[in-house]
Amino acid sequence: MSGSHSYEENLAAANASLARFADAPLTHLINGEHVLSVSGETFANSSPIDGRHLGDVAAGHAADIDAAATVAAVAFESWSRTPGTERKAILHRVADLIEERAHQIAVTECVDTGQTMRFMSHAALRGAANFRFFADQAPAAADGQALPTPDHLNYTSRSPIGPVGVITPWNTPFMLSTWKIAPALAAGCTVVHKPAEWSPFSAHLLAEAAHDAGLPPGVLNVVHGMGETAGKSLTEHPAITAIAFVGESSTGSMIQKQGADTLKRVHFELGGKNPVVVFDDADLDRALDAVIFMIYSINGERCTSSSRVLIQESIYDEFTARIAEKIKGIPVGHPLDPTSIMGPLIHQRHYDKVCSYRDIAAAEGATVIEGTPFADAHEDGQYVAPMLFTNATNDMAIAQEEIFGPALTAIPFTDEADAISIANDIDYGLAGYLWTSDVTRAHRVAGRLEAGMIWVNSQNVRHLPAPFGGVKASGIGRDGGDWSFDFYMETKNVAIALGEHSIPKLYAD
Repeated sequence: MSGSHSYEENLAAANASLARFADAPLTHLINGEHVLSVSGETFANSSPIDGRHLGDVAAGHAADIDAAATVAAVAFESWSRTPGTERKAILHRVADLIEERAHQIAVTECVDTGQTMRFMSHAALRGAANFRFFADQAPAAADGQALPTPDHLNYTSRSPIGPVGVITPWNTPFMLSTWKIAPALAAGCTVVHKPAEWSPFSAHLLAEAAHDAGLPPGVLNVVHGMGETAGKSLTEHPAITAIAFVGESSTGSMIQKQGADTLKRVHFELGGKNPVVVFDDADLDRALDAVIFMIYSINGERCTSSSRVLIQESIYDEFTARIAEKIKGIPVGHPLDPTSIMGPLIHQRHYDKVCSYRDIAAAEGATVIEGTPFADAHEDGQYVAPMLFTNATNDMAIAQEEIFGPALTAIPFTDEADAISIANDIDYGLAGYLWTSDVTRAHRVAGRLEAGMIWVNSQNVRHLPAPFGGVKASGIGRDGGDWSFDFYMETKNVAIALGEHSIPKLYAD
């Protein structure tokens, strides 16, 4: 839990974990071995807390991806035939080691990404939960259906699709990596993982836990590098049968083009500009807490954040005034301090982008309200205070563009039809949130919102068996439960005649 360790304990644990990365370049993991890039190239990794150099990282290119994809293809021949019960046992051991190392993983991610311990301690444990959930599905992953007719028995089965590429983002990287890698391994696929270059360390910790748990060499490989080099090589490699990607919509479009020549299956969880619709009959206290939680937790760097709050005009002034007052009390601070809610943004480039929306909002005519900044921030730290943009309209850039930071755009609406129109007037369609005490309205509006996931009178509460994914520019496909296996596995139908049914003759006897 976030309060179980003091700041001093967290700092000591982080320094101990990060010391190993400072001594020598962080390597790739290919066929169970730690290797540098064929080219010898590295790139620097720095902390958003104070800009200090955390270590160098091997920079992968086509040769490194080729090596990883080749061994993944070889390992697939045995891993895909490993009984589901054995895969289950190994993946449960991975979960055990994640839980044992949860504090190390959490403090490492705090320093590497700027996320606070309040959330990263849970993220590591959620990673273990992901492995346990999909481990339990492994024995039955290949099972299908019996689909009889009077003349034939049709039955289906599933088999793993092959070596897959997994490209993960820099926000909560450990948990999101497990969300993709665990079902792939449970299905019997082998994996080449390309982590985000801005947050490379936790991928190494996950791969170590997997191999310490007994995962065979070559089943999970990690290649670090830039998207335009390592990422592109992975999406184009002929041995890789599918790409699972979490990140920006524009990058997803590029990946789809790159994989077209080899007809790769793709699963994309992309951007969002998610509306939370607050009607005047809602429980406003609960709605207020949920709105604030879903945009200012995890530094606002989450795809499912409620970055647009649509408020019925009769309560707009009151509700926005309450948000403005509450954000003054959100503690911005050092991510290893258990009292901090928000930490620094992950990278200077992202920091500059998020901060630019202050000027954009003002230029568009919105009112900019900010919370309390971190008084003791390092001069090279990438800290921002929570931001609220009021008096906004849905045609403004602050309402249409994914800021991916702690910035909330508040838009008034008149009635139900207006709320639906505003909510859907966006390129994205990942999630939506709805607050009302009218149960029939809840069903009506939920049915008309253009999004893959809707929460009614709730913040984002993830249920692992339920489907997760978006529509429009927010993604392709669904994660979670059996939907994950639909992506990582091929379905085969076998039809067996039950007797001597009529067979057409196209010739004269």
